[in-house]
Amino acid sequence: MLDRRSLLLGVGASLLAGAARPAPATVEAAPPAVSKRTQLTAAARAQVGVTLDYDPAYTAIPFPGGDVPRQKGVCTDVIIRAYRDAFRLDLQALVNADMRAAFGAYPRNWGLKAPDRNIDHRRVPNLRTWLTRHGAELPIPRDPSGWQPGDIFTSVLDKTAPHIGFVSDRQGARGPLVIHNIGSGAREEDALFDWPISGRYRWAI
Repeated sequence: MLDRRSLLLGVGASLLAGAARPAPATVEAAPPAVSKRTQLTAAARAQVGVTLDYDPAYTAIPFPGGDVPRQKGVCTDVIIRAYRDAFRLDLQALVNADMRAAFGAYPRNWGLKAPDRNIDHRRVPNLRTWLTRHGAELPIPRDPSGWQPGDIFTSVLDKTAPHIGFVSDRQGARGPLVIHNIGSGAREEDALFDWPISGRYRWAI
């Protein structure tokens, strides 16, 4: 039978052992995953202040992954660069491959008899055709709230000139802002409804 002194010593040793035991490590919650929409709009927004000029001149560029200098470009370059930067998806190579496989499905607006990998992907009608052929076309919303961040819009300027850009994840007075290059470099502005909308697409998000 334990005497009182042995019992007290045992209790004290147990308390000391418990005090010496390290506290369990705190498990930090993992940061929330960034959505593909957020990645895509961020990649488009990163071009604002970098692409400062609009330059539609024909330029021979490398293939694949070719680009004109980033300080200049056209509306399609906002789309091309965002997909490359966000997801490493190269529309230059993708459009070229599809045009080589089905050249007759693409517009003949420029009198070409074969694909031109320097410029085909930088033309709005070709991008619209490629997006439609790859299941990205969506109905045009009747209400501004129907647009989602990362949606691609196309519109017609002055009744003839095709235009393209991204719908932003930020809101303006008339609806979502857009990220595009309409003549003065990449900009984010409240301009979705400035011109008649001709198409809506959502791809890889």
